[in-house]
Amino acid sequence: MTSILEFIYTHRQEIFLIILSIFLGIEVISNVPAILHTPLMSGANAIHGVVIIGAIIVMGHAEGITALVLGFLAVFLGTLNVVGGFVVTDRMLDMFKKKPAGKK
Repeated sequence: MTSILEFIYTHRQEIFLIILSIFLGIEVISNVPAILHTPLMSGANAIHGVVIIGAIIVMGHAEGITALVLGFLAVFLGTLNVVGGFVVTDRMLDMFKKKPAGKK
């Protein structure tokens, strides 16, 4: 228990910043109109590519099997997130395309 309190006291600024970021993120996301939600989420998923690069770097410096497995899992899940975000955006943009005159 003492080590947890010491950790919190030592890193109180970082913990405060994380808590503030959470509240700010909730406030920003809750005020986004529904029509903008999908494009914004797609952009956020594209930024997730940074996580993929970081995971590849971790895998390159992995000294044990645990780090290698976690790095691979991060690369796999990050790739799924990025691809899924672009697929959803592509489907959303298809809704706004004009259909040919003969088809309904």
